[in-house]
Amino acid sequence: MFYGLIQLSWFDATTAALPFVTVILLHFFNKVLNDKATRRVAKANEITTAKNLLDEEGATTTTATTAANGKTAAAANNNAVNGKVQKQKSEQCEDSAPNLRSATTPPSTSARNSINLLYNNYVNNLNAIIPNASSPDTLSDEYHEDEDTISIENLFPCDQSEIYASKKISFIIDEVIQTEANYVNNLRKGLKNYGEMHQHAEVPEALKGAENSTRLLGNVEEILMLHEKQILPLMLRNQRDLKSLFDEFATCIDKNEFYCYVIFMMNKKTSMQLRQENREWLQSWQNKINDKLGIDSFLVQPIQRLTRYPLLLQQFISEFYKSGISCKPVLVSVCKLETRMRRLLEVVNQAEDVPAIEDLAELKLLEQGYFRRATDFEAYHHRSRKRYTAKVFLFDRCLICAELRKKRLTYRHHYDWPTIELQLNGSKSVKVLLRPSDSKEAVKASKEEYDFTAQEANTVTQWLRCARKILEVERVESAMRGKFSLPMDLLLAVVAIIWYFWNSLY
Repeated sequence: MFYGLIQLSWFDATTAALPFVTVILLHFFNKVLNDKATRRVAKANEITTAKNLLDEEGATTTTATTAANGKTAAAANNNAVNGKVQKQKSEQCEDSAPNLRSATTPPSTSARNSINLLYNNYVNNLNAIIPNASSPDTLSDEYHEDEDTISIENLFPCDQSEIYASKKISFIIDEVIQTEANYVNNLRKGLKNYGEMHQHAEVPEALKGAENSTRLLGNVEEILMLHEKQILPLMLRNQRDLKSLFDEFATCIDKNEFYCYVIFMMNKKTSMQLRQENREWLQSWQNKINDKLGIDSFLVQPIQRLTRYPLLLQQFISEFYKSGISCKPVLVSVCKLETRMRRLLEVVNQAEDVPAIEDLAELKLLEQGYFRRATDFEAYHHRSRKRYTAKVFLFDRCLICAELRKKRLTYRHHYDWPTIELQLNGSKSVKVLLRPSDSKEAVKASKEEYDFTAQEANTVTQWLRCARKILEVERVESAMRGKFSLPMDLLLAVVAIIWYFWNSLY
């Protein structure tokens, strides 16, 4: 009997130990797979960096010398203002969004849209804050070019009481938070006035239904949720810790939380046309609900707010330097955030041209991932032997080429990223090569498809950097498709189940 009990106990012990061993092995293999994926991503980044370095080495010596002199002058000026503030290398400054100076230039006869007018006011205000700041690029050389690299000094907390001692900086911080609260209230009020308008019986047929309401208002509700649930609480809980405020804000941009503004801008043309066609009825509705500003003022607020952010941040940076404050981690964080804000503004500005592409029925833009940027090129199509002015749109899943004819954009071609290769063809030109479609023809050379030529080498550098980043990410994701990976939450659930049954048996 005793021997039988001993045999039963050993059996129970073996049975109980087997799941633990299985979980440990699964966790080990999962870690190995994740490490391989991490190494693959790191290798892809190294390849991209190496390609960028080769491209920059292939540029003219004059450009390299000018950039070096510009960095030296900016560093000297920076040290003269504040001897303790040193510039650092930037990795995020090489991400997908380019500087505003290299933005695409629309035809001179076309009227500027609202965000362009707000941007011009933004630049004019910058000139009032910092002399000779004709564009944010002037400021980026001094403040934003190298602000992201991790250094030992930036890892240690600093005394922020010196910042709050400045009345002007405290006023700017209070203004940022107060205007954010007002913005949330205005969006909530506007949605109350016009969000349920489509349900009323007297509303015109063109404005009836939830679908037409979305065409009229866009995704304002999504923007409200972003600022009400994330941005405003973020500001309120970090108003006495500026570094955390700026870092968390920048993280939201890095996670594409602000992509709702890109979608809003894509819907702008449709909304304006719908408002114009129903102007009289909307005016009567405005009088009925006693709204003094009207729907036009309500729908321009998102772009006004997005343009206001970098202006307030520039005021903060200017006062930071003038006051001689030595809290470097906060300065690094605010410069990082201001850089991302400017780049976001440019992508939002360019997004207005996306729905203007004609004859695009065969391609659904909403299924192409995030829109990254649009750039003007002089394009030469090798197959048709045609040369024309083109606007090239970069999405996460494809590249779209459209011909620019005065104010019209006509769709020409689109290419999925796995089907093409990019080559730098001189400092101002990029060659698009079409890979063989049949795997048996892989040994054959890729065919020339397009030559894209820009007026400035910087435009090509920024565009190619964005495209290569998308290509590397897509390549890594393709390599990971179909690979086994055990989620950590599943492992924890298995452990919990084993623990529960173990305690139930004994």
